[in-house]
Order: sequence, then C-alpha cells, then structure tokens
Amino acid sequence: MTAAIEIRDVSKRFGALTALASIDLGIAQGEFFGLLGPNGAGKTTLINLLAGLSLADSGTLAVMGFDVVRRYRDARRRLGVVPQELVFDPFFTVREALTIQSGYFGIRDNRGWIDEVIHHLDLSDKADTNMRALSGGMKRRVLVAQALVHKPPVIVLDEPTAGVDVALRQTLWSFIRKLNRDGHTIVLTTHYLEEAEILCSRIAMLKRGAVVALDSTQNLLNSVSGRRLKLWLKPNELPPPLQPMQIAKGEKSFTLKIGDYAEIERVMAELRMAGIAVQELELQQPDLEEVFMQIMSRQ
Repeated sequence: MTAAIEIRDVSKRFGALTALASIDLGIAQGEFFGLLGPNGAGKTTLINLLAGLSLADSGTLAVMGFDVVRRYRDARRRLGVVPQELVFDPFFTVREALTIQSGYFGIRDNRGWIDEVIHHLDLSDKADTNMRALSGGMKRRVLVAQALVHKPPVIVLDEPTAGVDVALRQTLWSFIRKLNRDGHTIVLTTHYLEEAEILCSRIAMLKRGAVVALDSTQNLLNSVSGRRLKLWLKPNELPPPLQPMQIAKGEKSFTLKIGDYAEIERVMAELRMAGIAVQELELQQPDLEEVFMQIMSRQ
C-alpha cells in the first residue's frame, strides 16, 4: 500500500542553521502519528515542506504517492494542514470563508460537507458571523474546518489546541478521532504530551533537525525502566529494608521505585512484618513526558 507520507533523506538549511538533517520517515495510511520535539526541533519546517510553503535543499517528500514538487497539485489536494498561527480573512463570515476555501480546490457545491464540518466543530451558531468577531478559540476551529473542507485523506495538525479551552479540545478530538476511524491519516504536533500519549499509535521525536526516536507509543513508554509506588502509611514511617527503594518523600507519603509488579508483594510483606498499615496506595506508570525528557536529555 502507498504510504500516506513518505520522506526520504530530506535536509533543509536556513543560512548557517540546519533545520532538518537527512530526515527519513514513512507514515502509513490510517495512522494517528505524533511528531514531537522541543521548540526549534524542525517540526514546523517539515510541515512547511510537505505543504509546499518551502522547498527542501535535498531529498524527496510525497503525499499519497505524489511528489510535493513534481506533482504538487495532486499532493496538495490530498493534504490538509492546520497551522499554528491564527491566519484568517477578516472580510468574510465563517461559511463564506469555507466556501472560498472549497473553490481553491475546484469544488463548486460543497454545502453538505461544509455544514457537517461546521456542526462537528460546534460552529453552527457562528456560521454567519464575520471572522473578525470570533474569539481566538473560534478562529482556531475555523482553521481546522478550512483544512478539512476538501476532504483530504492526510491531515496535519500543528499545535491545534495551543491556548484553547477544554470544550474545544474535546470537540476537536472527538471529530478528529472519527475522521481517523474513517480512514484519514492524522499527523499531530503538540506540546501537550498527554494528548499525544492518548491519541497517537506511533511517535517520532525530533531534536535539532534529526529524528532521535521513532517507535510505537507503547514501546516508547516501556523503554522507561521502573514504575513508582506511592504509599500513605500509618504510622508515617518506612521500614529500613524498603528505604533503599525510596526516591521521594512527601509530608505524608513515600514514593518507591519498583522494577516490576512482583515487587509490590515484597513491599507489602515488609510493611506487614513491620506492623505498618497502608492507608492509600497509588501505582504510577511512566508517562510520555518522562520518556520525552529522558530521550531529549541523552541526545
């Protein structure tokens, strides 16, 4: 099957700055893929190359098998991009803006799909409102709608929930998940790593223009050794045999590092022998933020 996105040996420089260094990346059709990295890692540069807003110094990029330079019209029709910046035309209503966007792709009568997108993004009561009168969160919803108006099979979301409220996040992710279930490929960049952990099946991490990690989300989470066991005890003391496992102490709690689940029984046995009761227990799993920080610190 043709890859949704194929990036081969792509490099890009801006003067003395290497924004991307020999990037190789393939994203399968139907994936929900995360592209993560600190500011300046090259994420937006890579998206700009895919969207034709910039040209690579070397290498090739393709969307659904169409080279973004040689077959740029075919590639653009199959790609929808939600940019970070709030870019909008202040002279039109929401519905007019979406109708004009449809025209850019040669779609003459798109009213049915426009109405559906407006409904799913909770823009119905703003459909005939001028773009200038919308809040920042509403403008971002319109950006998402514009990226979807031509029904692209590949959708790139560049920080789509930056600075928006909880209601928009829930509405947006509900709709994007539906699109993904329907077969659309989703590529997400975000600094909200809990979003990427929940949504993305596979993740690439960039640093200084290079891919420093690429794996399934679960494998990345499993790469962090050790789990944590947080205990609230009565009396509030930790038996000496367990003290070497302690990695943190709160006012009323102890946090122990354990290698696997079997160690929980050993901890409980030591507490029973010491006559210490467990008032509350919390097993803390490694999260994507911890994985991200470890990978970034060692590269």
